Amino acid sequence: MVATGMSMRTGGDLAEALGGRTVAVALGGGGARGLAHISVLEALDAMGVRPVAMAGTSIGAIIGAAYAAGFSGAELRAHTEALLRNRLRLARRLFQSRARGRKRLFKGVGHPLLIDGERFLDAFWPAGVPERFEDLAIPLTVVATDFRRRCEMVFEKGPLRPAVAGSMSLPGVVRATKSEGHYLVDGGLVNPLPYEHLAGKADIIVAVNVSGNSGAEAETRAPTAFQTMIVATQILMSSISARMIEDNPPDVLIAPAVHQYLALDIFKASRIFEAGDSCAALLRDGLLRAAGRLEAQRRD
Repeated sequence: MVATGMSMRTGGDLAEALGGRTVAVALGGGGARGLAHISVLEALDAMGVRPVAMAGTSIGAIIGAAYAAGFSGAELRAHTEALLRNRLRLARRLFQSRARGRKRLFKGVGHPLLIDGERFLDAFWPAGVPERFEDLAIPLTVVATDFRRRCEMVFEKGPLRPAVAGSMSLPGVVRATKSEGHYLVDGGLVNPLPYEHLAGKADIIVAVNVSGNSGAEAETRAPTAFQTMIVATQILMSSISARMIEDNPPDVLIAPAVHQYLALDIFKASRIFEAGDSCAALLRDGLLRAAGRLEAQRRD
């Protein structure tokens, strides 16, 4: 599948222009906004660029693991579209992935449908994602947050599902995941764009930031308590990402225009995919510029 606006010759031309330089890709957190990751991966496929390493947080870990398992960007888009096309089946899968029992967000306040991360992955990943990091086709790094120690935890080997489930454990939506004696919550709380974990693993590091960018939403009504909780997390992730990028930018930064979408806006997938599609030319140009800088450094 060829990404929007790209010719069939792009892959060969770009591979030649990169001169054999390797590429690693970091996919950031951002809930439903992260569906734009799939579009970016499609663009890489169309260019003939296969990452030699990947890193992911939250939705970036979910999509990154499926891609690292060997599924193409086009296959992941088709799988996602098929899931969203049948809302009854989608609701059934969500119900099946709920946490057992009535969990509590705060003392005395019950939550009617708190998701179990590992059951969610079993229900929504395409069939064939392996059980362990070591069996992935592309090396993958997953970032989660250790709830008790209030710090980042990094996974690169061992069981895959607990690590990814922990990385996606958005407070109030997905319950904390237990892994090796630790309780894991959303990796975006500490590292929403984990490109620094790819340092030294490839010549060019691409980071895809879907935590949000500048721009006001058109909504004028007061937010609900649930919206406030979700959006507050997005604001935190966006702030952390902005500071990281300012202090130590990746070689190529891709930021799809997804700020207007909320973390749970899965039924706006077509527009989120389009936002990712529109980044194809920026991605190609960014890779070429990065290769050019490396060549200039080599000559010096």
